[in-house]
Formats: sequence, structure tokens, C-alpha cells
Amino acid sequence: MGWLSSTLQGLFTMADDLEQQPQGWLSSWLPAWRPTSMSQLKNVEARILQCLQNKFLARYVSLPNQNKIWTVTVSPEQKDRTPLVMVHGFGGGVGLWILNMDSLSARRTLHTFDLLGFGRSSRPTFPRDPEGAEDEFVTSIETWRETMGIPSMILLGHSLGGFLATSYSIKYPERVKHLILVDPWGFPLRPTDPSEIRAPPTWVKAVASILGRSNPLAVLRVAGPWGPGLVQRFRPDFKRKFADFFEDDTISEYIYHCNAQNPSGETAFKAMMESFGWARRPMLERIHLIRKDVPITMIYGANTWIDTSTGKKVKMQRPDSYVRDLEIEGASHHVYADQPHIFNTVVEEICDSVD
Repeated sequence: MGWLSSTLQGLFTMADDLEQQPQGWLSSWLPAWRPTSMSQLKNVEARILQCLQNKFLARYVSLPNQNKIWTVTVSPEQKDRTPLVMVHGFGGGVGLWILNMDSLSARRTLHTFDLLGFGRSSRPTFPRDPEGAEDEFVTSIETWRETMGIPSMILLGHSLGGFLATSYSIKYPERVKHLILVDPWGFPLRPTDPSEIRAPPTWVKAVASILGRSNPLAVLRVAGPWGPGLVQRFRPDFKRKFADFFEDDTISEYIYHCNAQNPSGETAFKAMMESFGWARRPMLERIHLIRKDVPITMIYGANTWIDTSTGKKVKMQRPDSYVRDLEIEGASHHVYADQPHIFNTVVEEICDSVD
């Protein structure tokens, strides 16, 4: 990769595996019980990234505190326009953007990264209080931006990524030229009337049933060799979403290996949530704190379990600012994968409005 500038040397750790060290007697035998490792995650992700047609660079970005953020940059040679930065949701990683990466990097650089505590990034111990955990995520994103040398960006976040992108925009508005929120988690207050709550999908109910005792996806780790089968059983829709690229279980394997490791980010997410669908610190109570000149677009799947009325409530909170909300038909929570062509077109139009 001779086109990588020599000025970036020392900032990036190329293709090292961040294998997690066992801690305690339980963890000492769980790794042998679970058919997973960071190396296996690396291998399945490599199969996904092979689908990219545009030039890309995949590497670790080393932060001053020794944590590392796994980063994939597509079309790094496109330097004339504001880059698009995409932040994945809970339990995800860079690989889940594969249906979008080539299209969205056709005319500008695209950066995607695994959030701290998820995917192939470092998995540190987060603060146990919701504000501290949220701040740890946001600080890591800002430190990543500084290390990458990105002056400003179009910031897109899905689900948990949308929540964190909004929190980031409150703290660092000068870095955000447009905030795109895709089915964002954690915005509304939890309704007191159960009839106002949208029925969640089966897998969310299954997760909610174990929340009181453990981390949300602990069942994947405790299930040991049956863990990969659980992903395929509870999320068969992912195989259909990515069927144009993969006829096998590549995506299910990727999701399993992303979430069968040390549950660092998962523990932080649990600290931040009141229950799976709601945050302890709802973002709707803080959205007005984003600087007025930061435009916001909210994209929902028409069939999502997320409360889509949030978009209209954000408009009410920001009467003197640009706020647009829209729904994509035929899409559920994972809008970017349910209707990738429509999603890509919408996001491209938003980006083109910036520069």
C-alpha cells in the first residue's frame, strides 16, 4: 500500500489481532468452550471486505491511551469533499456496511470503524454509570478523529451509533457538517402506558428476558458451540438481507464472532439503558443542546420497532434549525441493509448537499 502517506506512519498498527486475555476462573475455560477468537473474526471480516470494489485501507488507529480502533477507509484518495463517517449500532461492526460502502464512497472518502468495546477494536473496562459510559464512547470517537486528522465530517450513526453520534455532536458541533441518524436508539422517554409501546421483534423479547441477570448477548457466550446456531435461529433475516453478496452463513458468522468476545461495549450499553428499548439518559431531553447550525436528517424504516415519532419531536425541539425526518418503505430497523439502494441514494443526496 505505497499510496499510504509516510506522515501516517506510527499512527496505525497494521493488522494486529487484539486477542483478549482470560480473566478469572470462569473466563479461563469459557474461551475453550466458545468457538471464537479475534483471529476468526478477522478472517470472516476479510471475506466480507473482499466484496469491495473501491480502494480501501483497513488498519488499527492507535489512541494515546493505548486503545485501538479498528478502521476501514474506502476511497482514501477522494480528498476534495467532506468525508462521511459511519458509526454502527449495538452488536455490529464495519462489516455490516458492506452493502453501502462502495456506493457511498464513489465521490468522497468514507470512514467506518468498530466502536470501542465492539468488533475488532480494543475492549477496555468502561465506567459502570450511564453518563461515564457514554462519555467514554464519545471521547474515543473524538480522539480517533484527532488521530485520523479529520477536520470535519458528515456523521452518520445507526441505532446505538445514532445515540452516540448525537452525543458527540452536542459536545463537538464544530466537527459535524451534517448529522444523519438512522433508526436511532435511546431518544424517547419510556412511555408509562404499555399501549404506546411498539411490539418489539422476537429477538428483542428474548434479549429482554435475560437482561436482569446478565449482559444482553451473554446467551451467545454461555451457549458455547451452539452460539453460532443461535444467531442463525434468532436472526435468519440477516442472511436474506445480504443474500446478493453471500449465499452461505458469512454474515451470521460475523455477527457471532463480533459478539462472542469479551463483552466490553455490551456492558457499557447495559449501563446506559433502562431496558433494551430505552436509555437511562434519553437523547430527546438533550437534542436542543446541539448547535443550531448543525443540520439533522433522521431516517427510519417504515416497519421498525423504534419510535418514529421521535423525528417530529426533534423538529419541535429545534424550531430554528434544519431537521428532516423520513421513512423508507419496506425497511425495518436495519434500513441500510433492508433497502440498501434507496438508503444509499438518500444518504448520497444528503452528502451532496454539504459539498
